[in-house]
Amino acid sequence: MATHTNYELMDDVTTKYPKKYKVFILNDDYTSMDFVIDVLISIFHKSYEEAENIMLEVHKKERGLCGIYTHEIAETKVMQVIKKAQESGFPLKATMEEE
Repeated sequence: MATHTNYELMDDVTTKYPKKYKVFILNDDYTSMDFVIDVLISIFHKSYEEAENIMLEVHKKERGLCGIYTHEIAETKVMQVIKKAQESGFPLKATMEEE
């Protein structure tokens, strides 16, 4: 029977990193640009300049990338956007997709 040292067994272990997910805000005809900027600053911790650039991307390209996160964090961010929008009377939506 062959014996292995701990170091030899370590060679068989591969590290798997969690999948990452992109979170997007989607364009609509009702949500104000100021509200989108506020969401990007408060939920995604963007600077005003970053938030303004993403808001313009949403406006021009129908969606804007807010960040890339693990599944649980991405899911939480999407829910936070929808909740904040509903509370403020806006139909703003966010989605996530695997990177």
